[in-house]
Amino acid sequence: MKQKKHVKFKMFLQKGMRKIIMEIEKNKAIIEAILYAAGREVKMSELMSALELGAEDITTIIESMKAEYKNLNRGIEIIEINGSYQLCTKKEYFDYIYPMFDNRAKPNLSTAALETLAIIAYNPKITRAEIEAIRGVNSDGTIYKLLEYNLIAESGKSDAPGRPMTFSTTSQFLKMFGISNLNDLPELPKYKLDENRQIVIDEIIEENSEAPIPSEEENN
Repeated sequence: MKQKKHVKFKMFLQKGMRKIIMEIEKNKAIIEAILYAAGREVKMSELMSALELGAEDITTIIESMKAEYKNLNRGIEIIEINGSYQLCTKKEYFDYIYPMFDNRAKPNLSTAALETLAIIAYNPKITRAEIEAIRGVNSDGTIYKLLEYNLIAESGKSDAPGRPMTFSTTSQFLKMFGISNLNDLPELPKYKLDENRQIVIDEIIEENSEAPIPSEEENN
């Protein structure tokens, strides 16, 4: 009799586990479908609303999906951008995808553009005048190009006299450089604009100069 009860209990547990696994797999499929259909970053609140699950449960499921995409050598991955998620193609397959969408040669940003981008990334809400004070040259061309490529955006007006516009990096910048937020940037020596007006950018330029991003022609 005891053995019979034990078998029944074991079968009950197995049935319950199968149901839980099926539910998890279903939620994975739902998340994948949402991210694919959205074609953009999807906020955690949107996923919570769609699945009627808490943030912790969704995070656990997404981390499991990330591992699966990695271990199965899939061509796609889920990236996190400031607390939101997006389904993207992996960077290592860029050379195969790019020709299908653009017939131009594989481009790179110029050193001047990378320098300006680094300054803005490490100094969010920086004005054009402050950028030029750090670089020591006019930066209109590079700022225009970075705006055009959606790597930076206007981020409100400064409290300085004349209320000049400020600039910050975008989520497109984060995706391009494979980071989740600006806290993931490598540390650079601090500087004060009103003292020596210099910033060490060699490291980030060297690390990211091969990043495949839109080309630009500058007379800067």
